[in-house]
Amino acid sequence: MKKIILFSLFCVISLVVFAAKPTNKYVRIQTDKGVIVLKLYNETPKHRDNFVKLVKENYFDSLLFHRVIHNFMIQSGDPDSRNAKPGQLLGDGGPNYTIPSEIQTGLFHKKGALGAARDDNPAKASSASQFYIVQGKKFSDGGLDSLETLRMKGVKFTEAQRTAYKTVGGSPHLDGNYTVFGELISGIEVVDEIAAVKTDKNDRPVVDEHMSIKLLTKREAVNLERELKGLKPKNGLFTKISDLFSSKDY
Repeated sequence: MKKIILFSLFCVISLVVFAAKPTNKYVRIQTDKGVIVLKLYNETPKHRDNFVKLVKENYFDSLLFHRVIHNFMIQSGDPDSRNAKPGQLLGDGGPNYTIPSEIQTGLFHKKGALGAARDDNPAKASSASQFYIVQGKKFSDGGLDSLETLRMKGVKFTEAQRTAYKTVGGSPHLDGNYTVFGELISGIEVVDEIAAVKTDKNDRPVVDEHMSIKLLTKREAVNLERELKGLKPKNGLFTKISDLFSSKDY
């Protein structure tokens, strides 16, 4: 009997030790229009870790998408939007610190990109809480050529950027000026629906668009990554036993 118990304990410990871990952090945004799931980039660790910290603190619960521009982006993260009065000007709220810029050429403003808002500071440091999700639009080669000349001060788009902006779309004029720290995994139709709502002269939706954010558990994140690879999620008995002895955090 003791041998059986010891063997069972060994199996459980082995399951916990060798349990799969997600490659990335993922968050779920619940909106009035539906659910958006975002992946946070490991290449931008300062932004990733700060965002996860705020999510765990329920910082974003009951906030509004306070700035919405069709064919451009939807923006949230201003704590002043919680219980804001109709027509109240928003966009200046947030923690009293900034996040150092982590702008990278390979992380750009394609449709569905998650970016950090900022004020006009020379270091391009990001707001600690305000973020946007790109809707954007599709561009032709001619349109991208014009942007390079008129908005990008001669900086050339890479082939990957050009391909994305011609096929998926986005907001290329933001590249090099704002940190992109994640991308949309699902819910692009929700972004499109929010981006299409009626807004006032300050780009705030006339009818409030609420949202809250939660971090996916480790099991949810692992199964999401399996599904993205075309594999079935793991929810069997041994998986559930392993999860009982493993933290849901990661």
